[in-house]
Amino acid sequence: MNQPSLSQIRNIGIISHIDAGKTTVSERILYYSGEIHKLGEVHDGMATMDWMAQEQDRGITITATSTTCRWQDIWINLIDTPGHIDFTIEVERSLRVLDGAVAIFSAVEGVQPQSESVWHQADRYGVPRICLINKMDRVGADYRKVLLQMQERLGARVVLMQLPIGEEGDFHSVVDLLEGCELTFDEGDFGAAVVCLPIADDLKAEVAEAREALVEAAADWDDELLADFLEGKAIAAERILPALRKGVLAGQLFPVFLGSALRNKGIQPVLDAVKDLLPSPLDLPPVKAHQPGNAEDLLLPCDPAGPLCALAFKVLSDEGRKLTYLRIYSGMLKAGETVMNSNRNLQERAARLFRMHAHKRERIDTARAGDIIAAAGLKEALTGDTLCTAEQPLLLAGLSIPEPVVSLAVEPKQIQDRDKLLLSLEKLQWEDPTFRVREDEDTGQTVLTGMGELHLEVVLRRLADDFGIQVNAGQPQVVYRESISAEVVHTESFEREVEGKYQRGEVSLRLVPRERGSGIEILLPDGETALLSPDIRAALEETLCLAVQSGVQIGYPMVDLSVIVEQVPVTLGETTALGVRAAAQRGFTMAVRAARPILLEPVMALEITSPHEFSGKVMGSLQQKRGRVEGMESREVVDIVRAHIPLAEMFGYMTELRSATQGRGSFTMEFSHYDRAPDAVLVRYGLK
Repeated sequence: MNQPSLSQIRNIGIISHIDAGKTTVSERILYYSGEIHKLGEVHDGMATMDWMAQEQDRGITITATSTTCRWQDIWINLIDTPGHIDFTIEVERSLRVLDGAVAIFSAVEGVQPQSESVWHQADRYGVPRICLINKMDRVGADYRKVLLQMQERLGARVVLMQLPIGEEGDFHSVVDLLEGCELTFDEGDFGAAVVCLPIADDLKAEVAEAREALVEAAADWDDELLADFLEGKAIAAERILPALRKGVLAGQLFPVFLGSALRNKGIQPVLDAVKDLLPSPLDLPPVKAHQPGNAEDLLLPCDPAGPLCALAFKVLSDEGRKLTYLRIYSGMLKAGETVMNSNRNLQERAARLFRMHAHKRERIDTARAGDIIAAAGLKEALTGDTLCTAEQPLLLAGLSIPEPVVSLAVEPKQIQDRDKLLLSLEKLQWEDPTFRVREDEDTGQTVLTGMGELHLEVVLRRLADDFGIQVNAGQPQVVYRESISAEVVHTESFEREVEGKYQRGEVSLRLVPRERGSGIEILLPDGETALLSPDIRAALEETLCLAVQSGVQIGYPMVDLSVIVEQVPVTLGETTALGVRAAAQRGFTMAVRAARPILLEPVMALEITSPHEFSGKVMGSLQQKRGRVEGMESREVVDIVRAHIPLAEMFGYMTELRSATQGRGSFTMEFSHYDRAPDAVLVRYGLK
């Protein structure tokens, strides 16, 4: 492939709830663009983008996968993301580096919990989107209902670009509202040939009404278009598209297309919209980079001639070696070049560069601004690190990493595998910032922490498949948090001879509980009035940070409290950093114990899909599990039950739900908040 101009590049992602059809859409994009010559299906385990053995076996996407293809005169860098909440970090880091996205919704299920999550993630990073309502051929498909949900639940101003011809199983083509024609997709060659036909007379009135709504939305972004629209003049498609594009790039308009990816209908118009409506790297505002030692940030336009600035957004352990995915924001990177990792303040060598096609690689010599590529040889880089030149160090904003909520203990079945297990777990932590490993101080067990049961199941199988390590695993456990319920002031002093040197320190702490979800706040005395030396100040801050991370009651991190250092009396020649550290450590422990400590458990937002006749039984079981039903929405043949429920009650719930609904129920959940744990949990840990 020859390098395209920057205006011809589209860096896009496919985002949606699980099972809305992301990977199927990606497969069609690759087929129609000529990148692959045989369609593979998710249900057969043959989809190009689901290359991991676990993805093929489970029929779900686990890791975000990138590829490159051509459509007409544009070059598309495409990332297919997972839809399961346990792998939300894959969506987060993909959206951090993408310029645009295609959001997919099921015409039957509509806007689902993970649809909302990925939508809000895209909002946070300001990613322009177009939308596809997929599965229009399924029984119960209702695109109008989905449009309404998008407006109500996502707050999106949707712009319908097509009308369907045929309902549910009879869906066979769409009306292009811009061009005013019917688009049919030839079933003989898997929908590759698109034929434009005149609109049937009985549809013309509905088409005219829908096109008027489309033009009205576009007119908000073009004054001349608005004037002609108000005067009732006919407006050509070539005038509407640029106005729509302005609204899309501003994140204010969301064009919606209709289709059925599995039946090979409706994908080419989406590709046309990627070209016409989504941004190239040149359309985006300059990226803001921090210059260490300089108060002013540097604005970097997408320019290959600018200073090198790239973000490592994904790390893959490939046969034991690191493969680092990079988004180049500015400058150029050549294979074999030495770069500065400004987060870790060290230099690394990008030995080889690749353009990725799922798990296959195409070796390249140079990457430039606007590219998404992978590099081998970066031994220390992790997710969120910035690569630049040593002459001009730069730091890009990282990304938001959710906290894991489920843990389990593991041990190798073969004692000789212990060192190998720890090394393998370290490599898995390279890849996944939401996966944590620690050693329990009391039992010596290795404890894995992740986003959910499925997340940890995938890790355990990867240990066996990728690293050849069989482990014994305990039952999944909830990751709790500690906090306090009362304000307290405590003064602690420390005086002792340690290794022949007299150590002294005194610290007065005030602990104040905060609202749920507000996090930790550590406030040290004002530097000018406290007269603290830099080493004492650093020791004090480090000690308190470690103390809140390890907790006091049973070792879980603390949340939602302010730690205010009121006084640190300093006596010249007597007060030492070690003394202050010891006083702060013990003082914090004593203050927490006096502040009526509490234990908090994770509460999940739950959405259950159940046939009408079983909904009563489902809601009854939720109440027995300390669940709080927030509402129920009735659809054609199913009810959607929304509730909040403690995570501790949800282990093994899928089996229970299937039993209660004769195998027809399903659920999704995501972390909502922490709430006070019940007495039964306190008794279990000896806290009551």
